[in-house]
Amino acid sequence: MGRIGNIINRKGKQDAQRAKIFTKHARAIAVAAKEGGEDPEYNAALKAAIDKAKADNMPNDNIDRAIKKGAGAGAGEDYENSVYEGYGPGGVAVIVDALTDNKNRTAGNIRYYFDKNGGNLGTTGCVSFMFDRKGQILIAKSDDVSEDEIMEAALEAGAEDFVTEEEGFEILTTVEDFSAVRDALKEAGYEFLSADIKMLPQTMTALDDEAQHKQMEKLIDMLEEDDDVQDVYHNWDV
Repeated sequence: MGRIGNIINRKGKQDAQRAKIFTKHARAIAVAAKEGGEDPEYNAALKAAIDKAKADNMPNDNIDRAIKKGAGAGAGEDYENSVYEGYGPGGVAVIVDALTDNKNRTAGNIRYYFDKNGGNLGTTGCVSFMFDRKGQILIAKSDDVSEDEIMEAALEAGAEDFVTEEEGFEILTTVEDFSAVRDALKEAGYEFLSADIKMLPQTMTALDDEAQHKQMEKLIDMLEEDDDVQDVYHNWDV
C-alpha cells in the first residue's frame, strides 16, 4: 500500500473521531493566528492550518471561531510546539509533532504509548535524519483526472517530483515552493486528499511479525487519539 492508500485508511478511521480532529485543527488555527495574525493571505501558517481543517470538512464557523480565539490571545491558553522522536516495534522510526500547554504531561503520555506498544521514546535527532521535510499533495484517481494533465500542471508550477500510485497521484515539492504549487493546482480545479508540509521517510521498515504489526497499529492509534498530538510520521511499510 502506498502513501495515498495509507491516507485513505487513516481518514476512514478518523471519521469516527471527527470531533477530536476538529479540536486539534482549532488548536493549530488558534496558535497560527496568535503568532502571525488573523489574515491567512499574510500568514502562511494560518492558511496551511485552515486548508488542513477544510480537507477534513471542518465547518467554516468552527474555523472562524478558532481564528478569533487565537487573535484574542487564546483566552489565557499558551500552546507551544514540541517534537518527539523514537522507535516503534521492530525499529520503525516515529516522529510525533505536538501542540501542548503542558510539556510534562505530553512527554509522559507519549513515552507511555511507546513503552506500552513495544517501542521507546528517544532523544531529539535520533530518527529525524531519516526523514526529509517536503511539501506533499495527494490527489485521488478518478475518471475526471488525467495523469498527463495533472503532471504537466504540477511540474510547470514548480513541483519537484510526481509519483503515480494505484490509488492516485503524489506531488512532492520543496518547502519553499509548496504554497505556489498547491495554489496553482487548486486554481486549476483539482481536489486534494491532503496538502501539507510533512516529514517523509527516506527508507521504509517492514514488520513481518504479526504481533509487531498489531503493536505498531495500536501505537499510531494511541498517538493520534491524544489531544496534544497534531501529526504522526513514521517509516512503517504497511
